[in-house]
Amino acid sequence: MAVFKFAHLADIHLGANRHPTLEKIEMDAFNDAMNICMREKVDFILICGDLFHVGLPDTSVLKYCVRKLREVYDQDIPIYVIFGSHDYNPNTDSMVDILHTAKFIKNVMSAEALENGKIKLSYTIDEKTGAKITGINARKGGVEKIYYENLDLASLENEEGFRIFCFHAGLSEFKPAHMADMDTIPISLLPKGLSYYAGGHIHQRIEEHLPNYDHIVYPGPIFSGYPRDLEQTAKGEKRGFYIVNFDEKVRKLDFYELNSCEAVFYDFDVDGMNSSQAMHFLEEKVEELDVEGKIVLIKISGELSGGRTSKVGTTQLKGSLLENGASYVEINRYGLTTKEFEAIRVSGEDIPTLEKKLLRENIGAITVKNDALKGDKGAELASRLLRSLRVEMKPEENKTDYLTRTLEDALNVLGLKEER
Repeated sequence: MAVFKFAHLADIHLGANRHPTLEKIEMDAFNDAMNICMREKVDFILICGDLFHVGLPDTSVLKYCVRKLREVYDQDIPIYVIFGSHDYNPNTDSMVDILHTAKFIKNVMSAEALENGKIKLSYTIDEKTGAKITGINARKGGVEKIYYENLDLASLENEEGFRIFCFHAGLSEFKPAHMADMDTIPISLLPKGLSYYAGGHIHQRIEEHLPNYDHIVYPGPIFSGYPRDLEQTAKGEKRGFYIVNFDEKVRKLDFYELNSCEAVFYDFDVDGMNSSQAMHFLEEKVEELDVEGKIVLIKISGELSGGRTSKVGTTQLKGSLLENGASYVEINRYGLTTKEFEAIRVSGEDIPTLEKKLLRENIGAITVKNDALKGDKGAELASRLLRSLRVEMKPEENKTDYLTRTLEDALNVLGLKEER
């Protein structure tokens, strides 16, 4: 029997990084991954969500991505995808939709509602290998959970052949400790007995096996400019993707590491120093570092014995590092406090998670009479309002129409009507 192979990628996040250094690394990582897929002559490629960081990325990002996808297309290598939470655009077609229409990629979620309320998925069959691929698109805020809860599992489980289920969601059984507040689904909502479970959304590499669920795999991002992800990269977390050999079942998994950047991490404790002493200590430490051509991540923590945290200036430290040849610098002083002030500490993988926690922590400090603005209800309302205000401008939409639509959306979230 012939042995085939496919590549499994996720969380590419093209367009996420505005800094020139990180933007180049992001593009190079995607370019290198596609080149490896073509060099290794994979039969097809899976991208399990978040090909892009936003539904409609900048033109420069699109030109680069489409040019590379065209190379892969010309090599007769199909690319099968599902939406990630970042790919999705609630108000118009996203770039994933457009590339699907242009046949550069194929969205494998094909669903129909059954009379009993269940949702039936159909398999996309890869012509060359016969592999059967399906999956569920992600949405902002994890609202796709209703699809999992109402999925017609039997139709997927009863199909024969090599079957792949693609998903962009955290699984409760494998939730990383730092993502305690992430919405997840139990693995019992996925169909049993399939050949491979191709995950995305979790920004770390995971290979797991459970009874009735073999080969549960998250490749993690090929590169990520999130501060925490950069920190984990600097600490040795490998970034890349999988190439899977299979016939009637999985035969081998190979992880292809992408050495897209050299990152270093330093944790400096200034506990017990005053702000002047801390600044002098940090300036000396920074001058000793070998940072030429490297991404430099610094965490400053401790309780100052005197002075304000703002006197521990990151601008000066960053300038020194860049002068000494660092390609990019990120300095985190959220762990720095004074005796007079204890900072609220939150953990999370991404900005929405951090925002939710901050809103919950601070909502109690606001005195309001309306119950809808208090406690968890108030925090959720504030989170929804922030999401409505971040909606992007539609293609061909002018600024006035965009502002009018955004205002209407915000008022709807608040249950108000604009006075005419």
